[in-house]
Amino acid sequence: MIHFFFENIEEVNFPTDTISWLKNIILTEEKKLGTLNYIFCDDEHLLKVNRDFLDHDYYTDIITFDYVKGNTISGDIFVSLPRISENTVTLQKDYDSELLRVLAHGILHLCGYKDKSAQENTEMRAKEDFYLNIYFNVSRETS
Repeated sequence: MIHFFFENIEEVNFPTDTISWLKNIILTEEKKLGTLNYIFCDDEHLLKVNRDFLDHDYYTDIITFDYVKGNTISGDIFVSLPRISENTVTLQKDYDSELLRVLAHGILHLCGYKDKSAQENTEMRAKEDFYLNIYFNVSRETS
């Protein structure tokens, strides 16, 4: 089950196919879906989570808490929507694409992908691009 929650931020309406796309990422990675909670929040809330739980004192766009058991993907994924907006300006990307990239990024971490080294980061970006291409190609076909 995938749930969306909003903390200290206005609720966002996602396209109806977003949850099925996220489920498809999990299935394509040959995993099973457990409980996945996306908590969308503001920068200050995510900074507090970063400080309190990870002892990091900086802003970030996503923090993933891994509750994976075996092949079943479960976790809490905190996403700063203002940070996503800022990223779109910095990276010169479309907001919807960047938001979807971050949503996929959290799931990919839960599937075992890392992004600390240059090689891991390259692999993570390739996977994100792969799933974004699926999303946008399927969305165009059904429009």
